[in-house]
Amino acid sequence: MVGDRWSILIIRAALRGLRRFDEYQADLGIARPILTNRLRRLVDGGVMAKEQYQQHPPRYEYRLTPAGIALSPALVALVQWGEHHMDHGDNDVVLVHAPCGTELEQGFWCRHCATTFAPAAVRATTRPTSAK
Repeated sequence: MVGDRWSILIIRAALRGLRRFDEYQADLGIARPILTNRLRRLVDGGVMAKEQYQQHPPRYEYRLTPAGIALSPALVALVQWGEHHMDHGDNDVVLVHAPCGTELEQGFWCRHCATTFAPAAVRATTRPTSAK
């Protein structure tokens, strides 16, 4: 559901505050049928919620659900990966903390140790059934 280019771009636009169909279409340059399809899939998948804001003609806003908002760290990681590993010429995008302007860093945080660490310190394991 979120693995295709358009779905990721729609979620990114929603994280930037876009809500309405025409806003998404203008911002992304996406064809109406494709946008309609992707929004429907995102709503059906619980990533976005559809709310009517006008009755005649019917018009809707599309907002991220808590599940959609939870995708933001993954999208930030993808943006940062692209900026570090792809050549964008002079159009590099830098994510900054809006209040202070400091460039964001993304990494791993252990709440038990209260520290950050490198990906090399990560290992996969199974969670006990009772902890789910």
